[in-house]
Amino acid sequence: MNTQRTFEYLIHGFFLLLGLVAVGCVLLITAYLVFSGLPAIREIGLADFLFGDTWASTASEPRFGILPFILTSIWGTAGAIALGVPVGFFTAVWLAKMAPVRVCRFMESAVSLLAGIPSVVYGLVGMLVLVPGIRSVFNVPDGASLLAAILVLAVMILPSIIKVSMTALQAVPQEYEDASFALGATSVETYFRVSVPAARSGIAASVVLGVGRAIGEAMAVMMVSGNVANMPSLFESVRFLTSAVASEMSYSSGLQREALFSIALVLFFFILLITASLNFFLKRGREA
Repeated sequence: MNTQRTFEYLIHGFFLLLGLVAVGCVLLITAYLVFSGLPAIREIGLADFLFGDTWASTASEPRFGILPFILTSIWGTAGAIALGVPVGFFTAVWLAKMAPVRVCRFMESAVSLLAGIPSVVYGLVGMLVLVPGIRSVFNVPDGASLLAAILVLAVMILPSIIKVSMTALQAVPQEYEDASFALGATSVETYFRVSVPAARSGIAASVVLGVGRAIGEAMAVMMVSGNVANMPSLFESVRFLTSAVASEMSYSSGLQREALFSIALVLFFFILLITASLNFFLKRGREA
């Protein structure tokens, strides 16, 4: 008995240690970004940094305004979520509740494969197929644009939304659906009025993962967006917060390098704000 209790204490301590390591890593990353990013913000000025509309980090008189990057990231993420969430949600409902078993297994394998594709491959396919397609369809000078980035991000967030939503829907107790059927509800009514509300927290978690994937992607959007520091426009080349850091960090120095850390700090708090807001509204929904 004492040996079993000692073993349980060791297991509890081991998991506690892993949890503390995870929390410690987050705190270390936060502290590093804060200490690395604040000097540039103090030197440039918070208002000029956040609301300046010109980024010219290598000019003779450098300017470090990141408003185009912030707005581009917001519009790009919002567009990807607007396209990807409905497609992923309805696909998850169909696979979890309506699709034949063989079709469901095949589609699950395809979704898992889609999740395992490296982001650079998405960017390469988008650069070779999507960008020329946008240029020819919309008759614009260059297809590398915000629209191309939105379409690529919408495809990239699909696996997260589909897999997590499917898991949540499949975890709904069968008794809920049986009771709905017994009351005379149709299959569609049962799935969307009983199963989906019961799996709401899991579906919301999939949306949070999709938002994190969309706003944190760098390589793919850099390859299809044109990577030019313009104010966001659907058919013009743009630059995201992530691609701004990735494209200049290798050769940056001095104030420019510190400004890139400041961009990373803004992105970090931006993700924290979005995640906290979604969790807040989700908690309010559960309480209601």
